Amino acid sequence: MKKIKEILTIPRSDRRILSNIPDPENVRSLVNRRGASYQKEEIDPTDVNEFYRLQLLSLRYVTKFEVKFKRARQKAKIIDKHYSEDISVTGILVYSDKSNDLLKDEIITMNFTIPDGAMPEGYESKVKLKAKVVREFTKEVDGEARYYYACEFLQPLNEYMTKKRWGLSIFVSSIFLLGVSLIVMLMRAESVIYFRFNKFLYLYSIIAATFLLSRYFFGILYKNVPINPKFEPGVSIIIPVFNEEEWIHRTILSCINQYYPVDKLEVIVVDDYSTDRTEEKSNEMIALIHSEGKRFKTLDRLKFHKLPQNGGKREALVAGVHIAQHDLVVFVDSDSFLEPNAIRNIVQPFQDPKMGGVAGRTEVENKFTNALTKLQTVRYYIAFRIMKAAESWFDTVTCLSGPLACYRKDLILKNETAWLNQKFLGQPATFGDDRSMTNYILKTHRTGYQDNAVCSTIVPSDTKVFLSQQMRWKRSWLRESLRAFLFMWKKEPFMFLFFIIGLIVPIAAPIVVVYNLIYVPIMHGVFPTTFLIGLLLMAMLMSLAHLYFRKSKLWAFGFIFVLFYEFILLWQMPVAWVTFWKSTWGTRETPQDVLAKEKKLEKQKLRKSRFSFRKNRKMGERE
Repeated sequence: MKKIKEILTIPRSDRRILSNIPDPENVRSLVNRRGASYQKEEIDPTDVNEFYRLQLLSLRYVTKFEVKFKRARQKAKIIDKHYSEDISVTGILVYSDKSNDLLKDEIITMNFTIPDGAMPEGYESKVKLKAKVVREFTKEVDGEARYYYACEFLQPLNEYMTKKRWGLSIFVSSIFLLGVSLIVMLMRAESVIYFRFNKFLYLYSIIAATFLLSRYFFGILYKNVPINPKFEPGVSIIIPVFNEEEWIHRTILSCINQYYPVDKLEVIVVDDYSTDRTEEKSNEMIALIHSEGKRFKTLDRLKFHKLPQNGGKREALVAGVHIAQHDLVVFVDSDSFLEPNAIRNIVQPFQDPKMGGVAGRTEVENKFTNALTKLQTVRYYIAFRIMKAAESWFDTVTCLSGPLACYRKDLILKNETAWLNQKFLGQPATFGDDRSMTNYILKTHRTGYQDNAVCSTIVPSDTKVFLSQQMRWKRSWLRESLRAFLFMWKKEPFMFLFFIIGLIVPIAAPIVVVYNLIYVPIMHGVFPTTFLIGLLLMAMLMSLAHLYFRKSKLWAFGFIFVLFYEFILLWQMPVAWVTFWKSTWGTRETPQDVLAKEKKLEKQKLRKSRFSFRKNRKMGERE
């Protein structure tokens, strides 16, 4: 099967691979000259979020798209084609195969379209603005001369987008969000009026709408725990890895290259006995980091540990926890990449001694690869920024997600035996590690969410892999929700109600859909207008919330995701009801997968031998 090529945003590489680590010798600044131009005043050295904001404004992204421009002293456009080589918020580098007599400091009008994935989400758009030529040079490429022109935008792209697109997006989405919410409430008022005609259907409708709207209400009101510059606990990042040769180098670099004190952060890579080039790729990156990281003490705080045999993700994580030197441990998936301020932000809720674990926000890295990854982009954002943020109001986040989660080390060690040996209905629990550990933490402590702690992850771009992942998630959700039910009643009463409704609504959803879309039209001849309108409104809530926060054209995929969920993913739920104890992974082979495969082969052999025996016996009877 041909592998899908992932579309990723590619920043131009920095000659300093450890550019974000606070320099103990104060040799260089964290903000380069482009970002520095946005500084309105002296930056507080502890304000890492402002450092990162300025860094993003200065980043250049490797691109290639056509650029048209005309000169102020010419009415006609320049005929020769120009192409971008890189672009940033402040300017663009273009080239042509033919020389143009552009002058330094000359003002030109540029016209181009930023394609999907060329810059961070929200910048994909048509652009027409003025720029100044600040430099021109010639370079030989593949034996031919190429003429380059570095141009500085007179109006930075972020300001241009705010006036042309982003401001309008926020205004329109906020008005529509309010409107949709009011319509949903009016429709539920109708459900109260007609409640006596179908108690089950209208009760479900009222509960589902109340649950959804309350999530959006609390999610929108959510605020991050602010950074306390004096709070710098020691942190050990643990990366469990199995056959991840393609992405592991990026993960390692993003974890060590953090705005965090050198003596307070270590990174431990635990290889779960990979059979590909994961170990080689890991060691190559570690060696490269060590070559630059002498003054950052990377030799002491970046380690690689390989397990003697494949034991599964939990075994790898626990092995890393035992090696860890610090009191807080951060679990990072091997295909996830941390933003430079992620660790500084994710530790802040631990100022509360009862806080046992904190989840960060996960973005989709390969969001522009195809329609499937675009659907997941909207879904991921709403799942974290709205749903987890709402749970965080009550200090009861029910899943500290695998791509980025921080725990107190002593709580992991306290629950390690139960976690490693967890069984459900006699079957070992080999997936849903994050939900499982979250349940152990929630029994005695609080759990939170920190929206400013961001990582990005590679999501499935292949439908078969995606469906396997979703089935695995539904099974683990059912299993762990049943476990959580035993202690969740001890939590804040409103959150317990949240939890119960959040359990009932998805489980009952297939029955409600069948009733509305099949039973009612066939038996009563009534078109399900109200149900379909409700579905549309739910899709609008998701899409408009994404548009409001992200200002991206991907918002429309929220509609498609809701339809995809209702007509495809929803029907995995009944399958999960009767198979949620299964322990096979679905997208990678664990020891349990190998065992299941062997049992399946044995059954197939037994069936074949029985068939052959019956066939031979019948042939003997005929003779």
